[in-house]
Amino acid sequence: MKSVTLFDLVLLTSMLGSGIVAGVFFIFSVCIMKVLGAQPAAQGIATMQAINVVIINPWFLSVFVGTALSGAYLFVAVLASSHGTTGILALAGSVAYVAGSFLVTMAFNVPRNDALAALEPGSAAAATLWTAYLSSWTAWNHVRTVASVLGTALFGMALWLRS
Repeated sequence: MKSVTLFDLVLLTSMLGSGIVAGVFFIFSVCIMKVLGAQPAAQGIATMQAINVVIINPWFLSVFVGTALSGAYLFVAVLASSHGTTGILALAGSVAYVAGSFLVTMAFNVPRNDALAALEPGSAAAATLWTAYLSSWTAWNHVRTVASVLGTALFGMALWLRS
């Protein structure tokens, strides 16, 4: 029987974390943003502002940031030592998650959330921003959903090949 290595454990952790994050992002893309968009602007804005505060909690951040860190570890580990096809898959999963989920969030979704947080929900400026926010935020959310699902699949294939 093959012994379990640190690489195996980090690969498993990355797969699980990426899968959890993919699920969170998926539900926003297919449900939450549609519900918020169907509300009057002030109500949708206030609810999204509340979500953006509540989501910053130790449970979500440990998975979201922890998966980026485990992906970075795998990236370095693969470059530092030969892991064959497993390594290529782990490397690709790391790039998919870190670039397509974590960095997209930081570069595109968070700035939109910050701009929304600065608005008074019932103002005319907020209503104008809300329409653009719904469209652009959701488009970038689709990107990070697909990237997280892809990362999960690639980490899973790498783990499967190691077994």
